[in-house]
Amino acid sequence: MATLTELPQMLIGEGWADYALLDSGHGRKFESYGPFRFIRPEPQAMWSPRLANWDAHGEFVPGSDEDGGGRWQFVKPVPEDGWPLGWREVKFTAQCTPFRHLGFFPDMAPVWDWMDGMLEGKDEPQTLNLFGYTGVGSLSLARRGAVAHVDASKKSVAQARENAAASGMDDAPIRWLIDDAAKFAAREVRRQRRYDGIILDPPKFGRGPKNETWRIEESLAPLIADCRQLLDADSRFLFLTAYAVRMSSLALGGLLTETFAALPGRIEHGELSVREAPAPGTDVRRLLPTAIFARWAND
Repeated sequence: MATLTELPQMLIGEGWADYALLDSGHGRKFESYGPFRFIRPEPQAMWSPRLANWDAHGEFVPGSDEDGGGRWQFVKPVPEDGWPLGWREVKFTAQCTPFRHLGFFPDMAPVWDWMDGMLEGKDEPQTLNLFGYTGVGSLSLARRGAVAHVDASKKSVAQARENAAASGMDDAPIRWLIDDAAKFAAREVRRQRRYDGIILDPPKFGRGPKNETWRIEESLAPLIADCRQLLDADSRFLFLTAYAVRMSSLALGGLLTETFAALPGRIEHGELSVREAPAPGTDVRRLLPTAIFARWAND
């Protein structure tokens, strides 16, 4: 029986050569993506910045709508079509998107490492990436075995395929699927498919390719129930993240505990965060929280 670890866990992104959190504060964060530096909104940065000057190439200025909107303002040239970055063996394109993101989520790096470790020793594992975005997680998983990458956005899946080509992984065992994540999972249950691991990164609100409506408070529990049917006692993991939602990681952990009660393993929950680079004259490195997560682990 999968048991809940009540105390929350922390997964910390440390940054790497192509990404760093340089500073944060006053509701914003200052990051480097390769040779370019950007300022983006970050409501959880409630403290004061430590650097006197944020010398950025551009800043995303949010709109008045609480749920989104805004635009980029650039003071230095930035390639419109993006620029190459890498994580481990995976190569991808970073780009200033209209949604304030840069084409990937750097706080997911410790998750990619964790999934890789969970699959170690598994013979030809089959994994599923729901809401797969631009495919960095899928490319990481494909180093171990076959992956089904699902996203409702044609543009995101096209970018994921381009990232695969940039990584020299055109022939990687990845199925690139433009589909509604919940409907795809339900069909996989009817097909009696199974997977060794599932990662899902659902939005707070979204629409599928046929105008399907997703609201995380209403839609998440049925999707998790279907994901459970795609896993068995020999599977290794499910990893769930949630951004910008009014719920706790313990709520996600409670959902997984109920749904995975018949399987072995453990349920853990907590926060994703990114560690800042040290400010001049100090070795103190603050942690910036970015998302909540819950996971089922069977190792």
